[in-house]
Amino acid sequence: MGSILIISGSPSPSARAGVLVRHVSDELRGLGEHTRLLSVRDLPTVSLLAEDTTDPAIAAAIDEVAAADGIVVASPVYRAAYSGLIKSLLDLLPSGTLAGKAVLPLATGGTQGHLVAIDGVLRPLLFAMGATKVLAGHFVLDQMIADEHEGHAHVRPLAAAALGEVLTGFAETVRRRRPAVVPLVPLTG
Repeated sequence: MGSILIISGSPSPSARAGVLVRHVSDELRGLGEHTRLLSVRDLPTVSLLAEDTTDPAIAAAIDEVAAADGIVVASPVYRAAYSGLIKSLLDLLPSGTLAGKAVLPLATGGTQGHLVAIDGVLRPLLFAMGATKVLAGHFVLDQMIADEHEGHAHVRPLAAAALGEVLTGFAETVRRRRPAVVPLVPLTG
């Protein structure tokens, strides 16, 4: 079985985009997918900004992207653009790394006006980086993610239901794109 890599551009695990990433991972695992999380904020900053692909952590991150069957790119939207963390990582990927993979862009933001960041900025970036199958993506308003002071941080039910439909479609797309595994049958003589 392959895997889905969730690339997080969230500044912290408790930020709204971080809560969304945790929810997405749980949902995809519930759909039978193996997920891994790559939090760009955890990569060595100097190596990331210097584009030092010889740094072991940076090289491992690039290898994770290359090995994944599907990619979720999750970012908060700031001033109608994705997180600089996301762009910093994507700039390090060798040409063609995203080709053939299903890629799902997700974003969080404070107003419906931030919705344009997915179709107007994030999807075109992913295509420019060589992705060949970028799904429509999904936007979650910040107010649809409950804060820690409301008990525990979580995606509110209405947003979770809509996101669940998107993730189900994404998981199905990833499964269809995976190479078929044919079991070996021993020859009898």
